[in-house]
Amino acid sequence: MRIIIIVGVGLSAMLAVYKWRYKLVNMILAVSVLRKLGVILTMNMPTIKNKILSNIFTKTSNG
Repeated sequence: MRIIIIVGVGLSAMLAVYKWRYKLVNMILAVSVLRKLGVILTMNMPTIKNKILSNIFTKTSNG
């Protein structure tokens, strides 16, 4: 019985986070310390870092 309650509460929490995910992300990114921490953490991931940097520094043709 206890496991059913724990699983139910966990599923409810995941559903709530999924439903309001964009509001939660905006609230988190509004705090500058958390925003900087997020940037630092994602730039430490090689795949994300390479993808972002390659998009920023590629030459585009004008026309």
